[in-house]
Amino acid sequence: MRIVVSEFISLDGVVQAPGGPQEDTDGGFAHGGWSHPYFDPEVLGPAFSEGMERAEALLYGRRTYLTMVGAWPERAGDPFADRLNSLKKYVVTDTLDDSELTWNNTERIPGSEAVERIRALRGTEGGELAMMGSPTLVRTLIAEGLVDELQLIVMPVLLGGGKSIFPEDGAKRPFELVSTVTGKTGVQVCVYRPAPEADQSQG
Repeated sequence: MRIVVSEFISLDGVVQAPGGPQEDTDGGFAHGGWSHPYFDPEVLGPAFSEGMERAEALLYGRRTYLTMVGAWPERAGDPFADRLNSLKKYVVTDTLDDSELTWNNTERIPGSEAVERIRALRGTEGGELAMMGSPTLVRTLIAEGLVDELQLIVMPVLLGGGKSIFPEDGAKRPFELVSTVTGKTGVQVCVYRPAPEADQSQG
């Protein structure tokens, strides 16, 4: 399976709480919902729909999973929601137990087993394992060389600090730009994949 990460991201690399004021206030983050003024449905609608069609499973960290559970299970009836609700879901968490995993078709992965289990999933036959949000988990997977594609939805705004998906370990990781689409709000959907020389350097 290919691990594909989609993130709303500011010009200064912040991915925290794009959807709403109370989504994630860690560190005193005060700009929750910052993506809304730049959301261009003509560009982002097709990007998300096509991604969901290719996905065979979803992977989340705890906070993003809980946010999605609060938003999507009740939206039966539109094709995107129906697809999202039907897919297999994996959530990496040490604090939620199985009784709290109420979203259809969810399996828990303990945090201590996350890298090993996700590496094994990536090695199985299948389409795409899609990720959204989940910055702590995404940062770990990038550091481990387990992300096959980054779809960065770049919003023309600086947020001055907040959570990032990028490792801060001093390592160089070349990527190549596969495609980019610009919306009328200034949003850009940029798709990156690890550059061939990066793949070779990882063996």
